[in-house]
Amino acid sequence: MRTLILALGNELMKDDGVGLKAGRMLIERGCDVLEVGTDIFRLSSYYDGEERLIIIDAILSEKFPPGEIVHLQGAEVFEKLKGEIRSAHFMGTIDGLRLLMSLDERLARAEIHFIGVVAKEIDLGMELSEEVEKALSKVVRLVEELCKN
Repeated sequence: MRTLILALGNELMKDDGVGLKAGRMLIERGCDVLEVGTDIFRLSSYYDGEERLIIIDAILSEKFPPGEIVHLQGAEVFEKLKGEIRSAHFMGTIDGLRLLMSLDERLARAEIHFIGVVAKEIDLGMELSEEVEKALSKVVRLVEELCKN
């Protein structure tokens, strides 16, 4: 199954850059990664019918501690990110992805995974908090495992 990994975030805003940093690690391991940054609509120019999309991003949550990894898939991505878990790019990412799925039936059929890392600090700076830094290698392993199936 062909997989496209979307690396989201803003690396100038501390923990918000975790998706981009994980994406770059996955590129080094030979994965197909698109660095979306904060613009989910870049997907429309690069999507080539991949059957699986894996989105990596920082999330905001009062329910989970910083550095916690949350894996959502399918409809759960759209349901849970509107509830107790919030993507740091909530409006652009989730609503944008829905719009893109309505415009491209191949994308609408794709298996969707969202890997979120609970952020501790979203503020000016390029370093990750200790908790999020520790989660980075686990995120990469999880994505690699998903790509094998």
